[in-house]
Amino acid sequence: MDARTADSDTRKLLLIHGIWMPALSMRWMSARLAEAGFEPSLYAYAGAIGGPDAAVPGLVERLAAGPTHVLAHSLGGLITLSALAAHPDLPVPRVVCLGSPLRGSAAAGGLARHAWTAAALGRSADLLLHGCPPWCGRTQVAVIAGSTPHGLGRYFGDLGTDSDGTVAVAETRLDGLRDHAVIAASHTGLLFSAQAARMATAFFRHGRLGD
Repeated sequence: MDARTADSDTRKLLLIHGIWMPALSMRWMSARLAEAGFEPSLYAYAGAIGGPDAAVPGLVERLAAGPTHVLAHSLGGLITLSALAAHPDLPVPRVVCLGSPLRGSAAAGGLARHAWTAAALGRSADLLLHGCPPWCGRTQVAVIAGSTPHGLGRYFGDLGTDSDGTVAVAETRLDGLRDHAVIAASHTGLLFSAQAARMATAFFRHGRLGD
């Protein structure tokens, strides 16, 4: 087993919410990961109002405190990778993104085309529209995508045949990922999925998603 797939004994874990969700939306997943032996905490930021420019500095400060894994939902995943790309020496062994449109969001594109809905994206619009470049950092990154199309995003953009209702599965397949999996869950349902919690636990411990 090489260094990139070695087991990790890091127990600190930071959970990061999506654009319109409060930090408390991560509490259920936090409890499941605590039961698995991790020491989780939540990171709150103003997704639309503040955008990544406001969120990244505080996140970098939290992550610089010591080795910490990250579990991030939706926009939280893009903000996490943005922080790690700008600060590649941060001690973050592994990141699991839940339904993050790392390659850009068609739903966000649909919202941005109409003045009456564009404001909902706020200062996170550019990041959501364009996504992240292929991942080449030292942190191992995995994505768990959903395939149950229950969500409003499908009314604003073409998500294709496979989506969680807000994010297309194809939008989560960023080059450079360590692992990727698709489960039967909606975009919000990913936050309450016992299967996703088990898979994230496996990745944090062993570098591979499992169930």
